[in-house]
Amino acid sequence: MPVVKFKMNPTIVSLGDRSYKILIENSLKMLPRKLKSLNLGTDAVLITNPKINSLFGKSVRYYLKGSGLRVSPVLVPDSERAKSVKEAVKLLGAISKIDGKGKRLCVIALGGGVVGDLAGFVASIYKRGIPYIQIPTTLLAQVDSSIGGKVAIDLTTGKNLTGSFYQPRLVYIDISFIKGLSRRDFISGMAEIIKYGVIKDKALFNYLRDNRSAILRRETKALKEIIARCAKIKADIVSKDERERKSIRTILNFGHTAGHAIETAFGYSGFYSHGEAVGLGMIVAARISNRMGHLSVADLLKIEEMIGSFGLPTKIKRVDTRKIMRSLAYDKKFIHGITRFVLPVRVGRVIIKERISEEMIRQELNRLSLKTTPADDR
Repeated sequence: MPVVKFKMNPTIVSLGDRSYKILIENSLKMLPRKLKSLNLGTDAVLITNPKINSLFGKSVRYYLKGSGLRVSPVLVPDSERAKSVKEAVKLLGAISKIDGKGKRLCVIALGGGVVGDLAGFVASIYKRGIPYIQIPTTLLAQVDSSIGGKVAIDLTTGKNLTGSFYQPRLVYIDISFIKGLSRRDFISGMAEIIKYGVIKDKALFNYLRDNRSAILRRETKALKEIIARCAKIKADIVSKDERERKSIRTILNFGHTAGHAIETAFGYSGFYSHGEAVGLGMIVAARISNRMGHLSVADLLKIEEMIGSFGLPTKIKRVDTRKIMRSLAYDKKFIHGITRFVLPVRVGRVIIKERISEEMIRQELNRLSLKTTPADDR
């Protein structure tokens, strides 16, 4: 079944006077014109990491200057550990030194989810908020973390525990950036794309199945299709429930409850990337849903097979279930200590369930450390 085609530009996140566009391009050529129309300020603080700066910094600075902005690059570490209180404070200090009389600052986040989260969070609290835009350079950031205004830093007890809802003025997606991603980084982004198929779009899920080879070859047409579809889904959800007060936006957390706990349990060491951890978290949630009678074995197998078919891990190595369970206790998606999961009921539809047995969660985490099939586990 073919995916319904979207016009690639623009997708709009509709939030009244905080609305903004998501532009999907194959170069940075349109960036200066778009920035001029936004009137962001006089000076841009370009926040990125050393690796991204060496690859794309010169080009991005050229186009930013073409919009009339004076550009001051600030580099942050290249890992999840950049999203720390220490790094946020350092970054705020660097921005304050760039600031001065007659200047109107804006922030440009150039990088993956870590840079976007950190830069957006700092933009949200410096002088009680200055404008920022997202230029995501990873597949994961392009389809998910750069859109929606959730910005945050981590604490040692849990991921994204200190954060804001603060919308960017623009999300500028240049798909040429992801052509040069490492295989691991590219595959990690596929976890979020699979998530969108499971929670909202069976046609996207089927497109991933039928076009896996073209996607893995990073063919432009296939990349535009899946990025546009995911951006549209997230924009629609955020437009309806910006601050996750109506439980509409909550479905975007599918896979993230256990996924974030896995990342935290491994100390943000990179042993599992965010996408890899989310893929494992989706399997945990799907298996719980199957045990509770909400998801058929057939659909459970489809989800697990899709995750594995893109090269994502389907079992946890060096598992320490106790650490993962401790991390779950701090997860902000739990309400007053009550377990809360997004569970698939079929491909394309999910539900939100609370008070799931901690023993059931523990059992499914343990089972993922074993070489078993879902049928064998029952």
